[in-house]
Amino acid sequence: MSSLSKIVLGIDCGTAIVGWSVIGVKGNKFEHKGHGAITTEKGNDMSLRLKKIYEELLIIIEKYKPTEMAIEELFFFKNKTTVITVSQGRGVTVLAGAMKGLPVYGYTPLQVKQAVTGYGRAEKDQVKFMVSKILGLKDPPKLDDINDALAVSICHINST
Repeated sequence: MSSLSKIVLGIDCGTAIVGWSVIGVKGNKFEHKGHGAITTEKGNDMSLRLKKIYEELLIIIEKYKPTEMAIEELFFFKNKTTVITVSQGRGVTVLAGAMKGLPVYGYTPLQVKQAVTGYGRAEKDQVKFMVSKILGLKDPPKLDDINDALAVSICHINST
């Protein structure tokens, strides 16, 4: 590991889009190492979609060598089908972290917003603005899933 005290892989779970981010920290300085999204095709069999998520996460873990994983917890869903598929995606995400020996931490959306903006009921745009400011990003990622993953990483770093 470099001079960073920890490297956090932040995840916004899903099955169509999994947002991910890697942020290192030394003292109180954040170092943005990378971010992106794993996407799967809606029409594909769920087992193939989950396999793709798992395999791509293993590649990300190998590349960035995080020391910890932080995941946004599931929250109330009105649609039972959505909560089941997102839970399956979360399961393979946790498995990928566990298979690589990473401790896995979970945070609610309220905790993430509170840690990033100081207000647990912040709007998406407020979170996006603060993520960019904290990390010194010139342009925030276009996908909310990636911004959420960055926010989860920041939340974990600020919480531990």
